[in-house]
Amino acid sequence: MILVVDDDRMLLASLRSLLARAGYEVCVAASPDEAMAAIRAEAPRLVLMDMNYTRGTSGSEGLTLLRQVKLFRPDTPVILMTAWGSIDLAVEGMRNGAFDFITKPWDNNRLLERIATALSLNDKSGSTPSDTPRPFERKKIIGDSNALREVLAIAARVAPTGAPVLITGESGTGKELLAEALHRNSPRASKPFIKVNLGGMPGSLFESEMFGHTRGAFTGAVAERIGRFEAADGGTIFLDEIGELDSASQVKMLRVLQEQCFEPLGSSRTKRVDVRVVCATNADLPAMVAAKTFREDLFYRINLVTLHMPSLRERRSDLPALARHFAAEFSRKNPALPTAEFEQSALEYLATLKYPGNIREFKNLIERAILMSGHTMLTDDDFRLSNAAGGTAAPSDTLEGIERRRVADAIADAGGNISRAAAALGISRAALYRKIEKYGIDK
Repeated sequence: MILVVDDDRMLLASLRSLLARAGYEVCVAASPDEAMAAIRAEAPRLVLMDMNYTRGTSGSEGLTLLRQVKLFRPDTPVILMTAWGSIDLAVEGMRNGAFDFITKPWDNNRLLERIATALSLNDKSGSTPSDTPRPFERKKIIGDSNALREVLAIAARVAPTGAPVLITGESGTGKELLAEALHRNSPRASKPFIKVNLGGMPGSLFESEMFGHTRGAFTGAVAERIGRFEAADGGTIFLDEIGELDSASQVKMLRVLQEQCFEPLGSSRTKRVDVRVVCATNADLPAMVAAKTFREDLFYRINLVTLHMPSLRERRSDLPALARHFAAEFSRKNPALPTAEFEQSALEYLATLKYPGNIREFKNLIERAILMSGHTMLTDDDFRLSNAAGGTAAPSDTLEGIERRRVADAIADAGGNISRAAAALGISRAALYRKIEKYGIDK
């Protein structure tokens, strides 16, 4: 049962009808006293409540009611309804335990989606929204450590919902891969997945990039252009480095995330989109909120669910699988190089390193060792040499230099026979001829 609380009886009737058509059992209350009577008599699965009941109280009655609801039914999710001009009141409600907030007037489909999300995420049975849940398809997220399994279990539960997700974690831990997995495992999988690096976007370009612009909107705008939000319509937008947004851009971002509408730069026409938002950051957003460098209302809007990607230091049991994955991937991209395997001494050495750059650093280390050693079986010595070269000093040989030498050696070993040289390298004759021409090798 869903309890709806509002002193506007016409709105109550409208919401009762909307929720009943969606298949929910509904109870309504027109005042805080009626609401608490219903709370005591029933066990609602969710409370949808207005924040303003008496003129001049600035929402104090709503906050008092919220505290009473959470005291009496602490596990019941509460979604707040408030006007756009009262966002500060909604933020105070989030501090007091509300699950989410919406602003009036709202889109009915968005409201139903948020209700379904709240109910799904609050389901203590451990079931997923589907009667026959599919396995969580995670593609390049390699590993089976406890730390990784825990975050993927939550991601599998969140993916089918429309919940906005904030992915936290150190640089290089795979936050973008997790965002892609959330999209692939959602009902939006067939729609666009749009990636935006906010850290590399100047504030002066924010509106044009995110919302698009009309022809002539500014000097150099010779044609109309759609923005990232419009490009993501129906799908998912991934906002990386959300903590890098300047204060002015944060205000604009909050409005579009809340209302799912915007005006392209130079236009007065409002465009509406249906977009799921996944954000990522390696910054401490709660600390930024406390320091007033990141808006608290925006923080609550983007982190209905937080997923924390563990560092590689917390996933050491995943290192062998990751090493083999990156070695195989590197071999596919560079067929002239050997497909590397790893002696136990190499794996033991890899487990001793700290990896401040996490998976990105680990991948570079694997590829560098393959390049520098030229061996098919890598040892701890190969990695010590590679690791020493990976600091400020770059390896003396480039990839192209190593590949050229291997191609030339294969041709020499084959006595100039192109077919045998190509077979030894594991590539076609045509591919070998292209490399001969590329590197100017004398056959």
